[in-house]
Amino acid sequence: MDEAGNRDPAVTGVNSLGESYPKDHIYVLTAVSLFEFRWRRFERAINQKKRDYIDIIRRTHVVPFELADCEVKSNWVRNPKERNARPFLSKRTDLELTALTDLYYTQLSLHNMQVFAVVVDKRCLRDYMDAAKIHRKSWELLLQQVERFLAQEHTKHQGVMISDDVSVQANRSLAMKHAHIQEYGTASGVQLSHIVEMPLFVRSELCNGVQLADLLAYNIYRCFRHKEPTYPFFCRMLPHLWASKRTASHHLEGIAVFPGESELVALRDEIGKNRAGD
Repeated sequence: MDEAGNRDPAVTGVNSLGESYPKDHIYVLTAVSLFEFRWRRFERAINQKKRDYIDIIRRTHVVPFELADCEVKSNWVRNPKERNARPFLSKRTDLELTALTDLYYTQLSLHNMQVFAVVVDKRCLRDYMDAAKIHRKSWELLLQQVERFLAQEHTKHQGVMISDDVSVQANRSLAMKHAHIQEYGTASGVQLSHIVEMPLFVRSELCNGVQLADLLAYNIYRCFRHKEPTYPFFCRMLPHLWASKRTASHHLEGIAVFPGESELVALRDEIGKNRAGD
């Protein structure tokens, strides 16, 4: 799992002149599934490409790199200033960066990976929702989606949630929320029968799965932030957004919009109908 946007509940700010300005109103938490027996092949494919680039850098720049120095983040790849601040990415050509990011996206089909996301419209939140509550609620809704997916399509399997390591305080808060849900279920009554263990927190630079989740999270953020369902990278991942076989063919259960009164629910449903039509 990884996120895009921020958890700040405020949708307006005030500058030094006392003038108000709009702030980001979208937060996205995204998960991507990977069957345990396929994990090694997933890791090997991406790590081999990174090692190829490490060898090129070593020969041309005489600079040593390790895999942990080769992290890929959506913002770093898209933003030239951010990219230039990362030694590994700054030494890659546009064609090499495209090949590397394409390799991440290719894994979705190769390993039949499913994508789940929670889109929070902060414009519709109640006043008591702070950053921690936004994070915990998003986690609850994401767990609910993954549990339903496993219960319907992989009844004999168990799932473990692996998340980007944010901070000790945030990790602890999330783990306690997770423990509560494991014991009592979600607010809508879903019991976690197929999700085991507490969430595992890993540094994103050490986990290609979290890096893939980061790329996917931005695509969903971009789609809902700018109401741009034709964004090419979102379209590329669209077939992998989970849709339950037990509901209408156009209903994307892989995307939960919170709160339910948000206008983005209609956008989600429109995306589902267009995908079903395709």
